[in-house]
Amino acid sequence: MTTTAASQDRIPLVTLMLTSEFGIVPASVTPGPSGTATRNYVATTKAGTAWFVKTYTVGTDRRTAESAAALSEYARLCRVPVARARYTVDHQQLVASDGEVTMSVTRYLHDTVTADGRLTGRRWEAVGEAIGLLHRSLARHRFGPPRLEARDRAVDPVRSRSRLESLVHRYEADPPRSDFEQWAVEAARERLARLPAVARLLEGAPERTTSQLVHGDLSGPNVLLRGDDVAAVIDFAAPGRRSLMWELGRLALDPRTVLAQPDWPEGLGCLAAVYHQRHPAVPVEELVSVVRLTAAYLGCTVYPLNAVVDGLGPATESLEAYARDRVEAAVVLRERLDEAEEVLRDHLR
Repeated sequence: MTTTAASQDRIPLVTLMLTSEFGIVPASVTPGPSGTATRNYVATTKAGTAWFVKTYTVGTDRRTAESAAALSEYARLCRVPVARARYTVDHQQLVASDGEVTMSVTRYLHDTVTADGRLTGRRWEAVGEAIGLLHRSLARHRFGPPRLEARDRAVDPVRSRSRLESLVHRYEADPPRSDFEQWAVEAARERLARLPAVARLLEGAPERTTSQLVHGDLSGPNVLLRGDDVAAVIDFAAPGRRSLMWELGRLALDPRTVLAQPDWPEGLGCLAAVYHQRHPAVPVEELVSVVRLTAAYLGCTVYPLNAVVDGLGPATESLEAYARDRVEAAVVLRERLDEAEEVLRDHLR
């Protein structure tokens, strides 16, 4: 059964749960843009109110989904642009489950586009403002206070070597069948060979960076733009602490943005300056290192090279394009590193 067919088959149950669990009587329910691990829908009432319905994969822990939804709502109450959540009819929960479907509901935001590849002009500053406010707000959460810690695990060449070697071994044990898998195993081998260069790259980065409570899945597709403004930050992960530069780099240096916008160093400088005004807890030199750390992250990561072999989902056309974009963007970040760091220092003086 195709993903589209499966989404259609689930509509009657989604409709029933919207009414019984969330008190929403939809006039229509249609498949919406889906995430990596969710099937999503847009429900519209007779009055024209539209809701975004996120359904999670079977086996998702409801408490994990609830904590992610609660973090999003916390950010909204801190005036971060976040879509308002709908509580269940008992006003106790943000996530409902009937054993087969686990779902959450937020207001649907019309006339928006995702930020991946679309950061231009004043949007850079708008994103810096929104994410600076987000991180400052999360720093005040009981799980959130910033502190200096060892660099994020995502930029650990030793850990990466182990994971990449394991990935190559699994591909060799079960020879890749598709063109994407054949490309992925070669890309993994090349990434392994470049790990010494990644280690040298990290010699110029701070050994300790600021970590705190973060969004957890911040990237271009999870920031919605309306015109030059940020309409909403969406798809929070369950509460967890990570490096702020890991999170900021995933969004500001999204591979699609790096490849689509040749002036990204200047845009990044504008973003970083506004971000630092909003969240000055991050040292300037740490912000300057965001390009270096992101290049190292792209040089260490196994995703999405492992998508098929680890059963994370099929090798769709969009996944294949994203995988190749990450490889190409890593090269661009390394080639323009000195230029980008100089621009960042100029903006952060």
